[in-house]
Amino acid sequence: MTRAHAQHQSHDHHGHDHHDADSAQAEILELDAEALAEHTTGIIRWLPLHGSPRQIVDLAAGTGAGTFALLDQFPEAHVTAVDTSPGHLRRLSEKACARGVDGHVRTVLADLDEATWPDLGTPDLVWASGSVHHLADPGRALRAVHDLLAPGGLFVVVEMAGLPRFLPTTAPADRPGLEDRVHAAGDRLHARHLPHRGADWGPMLAAAGFVVEGELHVDVNVEGAGNPVVGRYALHALQRVRGAVAAELDREDLAALDRLLDVDGPHSLLRRDDLAVRTKRSVWAARRA
Repeated sequence: MTRAHAQHQSHDHHGHDHHDADSAQAEILELDAEALAEHTTGIIRWLPLHGSPRQIVDLAAGTGAGTFALLDQFPEAHVTAVDTSPGHLRRLSEKACARGVDGHVRTVLADLDEATWPDLGTPDLVWASGSVHHLADPGRALRAVHDLLAPGGLFVVVEMAGLPRFLPTTAPADRPGLEDRVHAAGDRLHARHLPHRGADWGPMLAAAGFVVEGELHVDVNVEGAGNPVVGRYALHALQRVRGAVAAELDREDLAALDRLLDVDGPHSLLRRDDLAVRTKRSVWAARRA
């Protein structure tokens, strides 16, 4: 969890801009959770667990995708959801109440780039999805998780291969390959700030004292036809990317992107029937000996 967390965390600013960014990010997190729910359940069922976990920590919990997926599988467990965004944790708490599981969820506001962590108990499962590559010093954080876990406990690292792709490579017709160019611009910007994105976490987990017991690599392809969540996810995700890369795109590409993002226009993403969520998810399951 870091101040720069693009998927699950928000910049530590105040005022309306911060609130608006926090809300926009929360919307993307919830669309991502809904679109990838089946894949997340599959990952949890794959885990090499020794019985059902009772105490779980969800690091960079966002609005609760991992928290609630874990509780669906382990309804007797108690989850400590940790994030640096008060807005995200507030949404998570509201959802816990609405689901009737608030007695099983505790929220903790914290930044795990800080040298001292709050008391997170002694969990037998720690879940970190889309977060460890954002840490300023991931080696230190992995060692802290190792020391936090109960003996024999499991640490699960889930990472996605960059932002999802939504459009076919032939789209849009007047600027084919647009999405690849948009993401390439974003990757160039991120490379300076996220040097650990795409890393192989196995050696780093071993260096932190873990025994890596399993790796899983999942190809995600969620078709958008008949699934309005995919269209909304594509719209919000590409709106967010546009804000970062607009200055990096040539004029024709930016104009084509804006036509896709114009919800009232004839070329709107929401009018397309060829969208899909395409990405890869990699999972490392590592045990404290």
